[in-house]
Amino acid sequence: MPKTAPLTQTQPLWKDGWYSFARRLDSSNFGPRPMDVQPELIVIHSISLPPGDFGTGQVQRLFTNQLDWDAHDYFRSMRGLKVSAHFFIARDGQLWQFVSCKDRAWHAGESTYRGKANCNDYSVGIELEGLEGQIFESAQYETLSSLSAALLQTYAISQVAGHEHIAPGRKQDPGDGFDWPLLLRSLGLGSASFPDHAAEPMPK
Repeated sequence: MPKTAPLTQTQPLWKDGWYSFARRLDSSNFGPRPMDVQPELIVIHSISLPPGDFGTGQVQRLFTNQLDWDAHDYFRSMRGLKVSAHFFIARDGQLWQFVSCKDRAWHAGESTYRGKANCNDYSVGIELEGLEGQIFESAQYETLSSLSAALLQTYAISQVAGHEHIAPGRKQDPGDGFDWPLLLRSLGLGSASFPDHAAEPMPK
């Protein structure tokens, strides 16, 4: 099962855009959504710092502007970068939240999806700890499914896509290792709500 904090009988599922099952770690890298704009798109990413190293805590440091740029050669290429996502799912399924879903996190960059630009304005960004093109853990899919279902119940989410779909040619995550058919089945949404290839079996 996803590794999340238990709810009490009186604790709401959401409070001011914060998910009660997530471990909260506030980022200052966010801004307001445009007036009258609500989340309608879930964007799935993958990230690990350094790439391919898991459980280092460096992703959390990046999103909270505490990363030591000189601690690794790869970090120097990112010096001064200010980014965030709403959520981060570790390899063991543990869920972190950095930005309220009521606010605009800085995860998509220059982006367009199905004719609509500036995806940060109307999306929720979810980062999976992993390396683009490689597989993800069952615990991560369990947490992702439960989180996505909670988002669907709360917001008018109509689309789910990867970073690679909203910034093609610039980004490749989460990549071929992500099991889109599994997420499609778990959420019960029609295939039109997913990227075109999402219903196709994963390559063996």
